[in-house]
Amino acid sequence: MESLANLESFARSAELGSFSAAARRLGLTPAAVSRNVAALEASLQLRLFHRSTRSLNLTEAGERFLLSIRDHLENLQGAIADIAHSGGEPAGVLKLSMGPTFGIGYILPMLPEFMLRYPLIRPEWMFENRQVDLIAEGYDATIGGGFELAQGIVARTLAPAHLIAVASQDYLRGRPLPASPADLSALDGIAMRSLRTGRIPQRLMRNAYGDEQAVSLKETIVVNDPAAMRAASLLGLGVSLIVKADALPHLESGKLIRLLPSWWVDAGPISIYYASRHLVPLKTRVFVDFVVEVFQRERYPERFAGSLG
Repeated sequence: MESLANLESFARSAELGSFSAAARRLGLTPAAVSRNVAALEASLQLRLFHRSTRSLNLTEAGERFLLSIRDHLENLQGAIADIAHSGGEPAGVLKLSMGPTFGIGYILPMLPEFMLRYPLIRPEWMFENRQVDLIAEGYDATIGGGFELAQGIVARTLAPAHLIAVASQDYLRGRPLPASPADLSALDGIAMRSLRTGRIPQRLMRNAYGDEQAVSLKETIVVNDPAAMRAASLLGLGVSLIVKADALPHLESGKLIRLLPSWWVDAGPISIYYASRHLVPLKTRVFVDFVVEVFQRERYPERFAGSLG
């Protein structure tokens, strides 16, 4: 009878394409994963992988074996997880990635309540403006918007990511307010260059009637971070298109003014992403449910919507 560790090491190595990535996913060392796979090959008297210094590929026998065990292995892992969770508390390191502006503004303030509710979970939270590889980098979850949904990743929508046009009272003093998105081009613009593409994206504003208009801000100032865009607007340097969630505290304090209140850019949803719909660790499951609970309680979906004023 093959051990579960050997079968898991084989299946994850095949899925991720390397012993190192499988080791990060399983919480083992690459050497341990390699030994487990070698033990499985010795027991079956079959070579399951073609190995080289640069790649790890399944042999024909390895492909057949993976197909034959994959569903059974997931069912077995699910049964073990259910039994383990039925009498235990959520525990372990919860590794999370999120953007600094949104994460520090909205997710970090949830932490005291979360830790009080789940004292055995130890947060390890990274604040970074990039899309992480959840599986290869060993993250439990990530929060953000506009991410490509890779195979095996689940996205749960939290709220809309609507961009709105904002500027400070000082900047707007003595200037005529724009009446349509086209009028924004007459004002100083604070643009953001995408870290992923290196380009300044072109935006399309819409209203509740279904009208759409392209918007082109002057590139008076160009930055590469949404927090810098917001700070530049607060300093009175011009107009920026930023996520309403990032602008909200300053709109409520009066430091920023929303231009064109009936118009917004739909940048998709803000979501929480995690790996695997079936074998979600209990620590991850309770965190996802907790974040959804807080978003509903604080009415963030409504408050973040650019369509609601």
